[in-house]
Amino acid sequence: MPTAAAIIIGNEILSGKFSDENGPWLIRRCRQIGLDLVRLTIIEDDVQTIAQAVRKAAGLADFVITTGGIGPTHDDLTMKGVAAAFGLGLTRCPEIQALITARMKTAITPDALTMADLPEGYDLWQSDPKRFPVVVCQNVLIFPGVPKYFRAKFDDVAHRLSGIPMLSTALRTAKSETEIAATLTAASIRWGVVQIGSYPRLEHSPRFVIITLDSRDEVAMSACEKWLCTEIPDLKLVKPKP
Repeated sequence: MPTAAAIIIGNEILSGKFSDENGPWLIRRCRQIGLDLVRLTIIEDDVQTIAQAVRKAAGLADFVITTGGIGPTHDDLTMKGVAAAFGLGLTRCPEIQALITARMKTAITPDALTMADLPEGYDLWQSDPKRFPVVVCQNVLIFPGVPKYFRAKFDDVAHRLSGIPMLSTALRTAKSETEIAATLTAASIRWGVVQIGSYPRLEHSPRFVIITLDSRDEVAMSACEKWLCTEIPDLKLVKPKP
């Protein structure tokens, strides 16, 4: 299955001035399209920090997804950081320059045109010629940080990233983790293609444990669930969110 590593870029996130909306949304969206998210990192607006994070992520996953830092101001450093990650310079993209000029008309400024400066060897993934494309440098997809635009652009190219969606179910038991640990270990060995998670909910009274099953193998997951329900008799299906 395709894999992705996400990098959220912005001092405003690390400082707490704004909460990260893109990370949680991306986690859910990747799951829906069958893209396995293997890492999510939040970093500062700094060229070398971006370069280091991108370089490392590029070797960990099929795709690297960055959000933030592609505007016209002094702290928008993502393009420079991605270029530095691969030892590249920046070059003016005529297609994006034309889009900026058409959008801004007489309000165009030299700072606005810097948003058309992209890493050398870039590619443009475009679904609508009237909209700004997603900039791709090697296996790095560069997205805006504004949640509205990030989500729209991600959905534009999601079909290029998708695999087989993960099946998932959640069960609840009143037993403690120590009581069910051996059973869960046995199940994980017997059904290796099923990811089994155990999450105690200690803030509730009475306390309980949520057991999750995730797999792309429907037959194996069904068999695993039936066996667990036999071994842990009080297991009940957790009603999924609508």
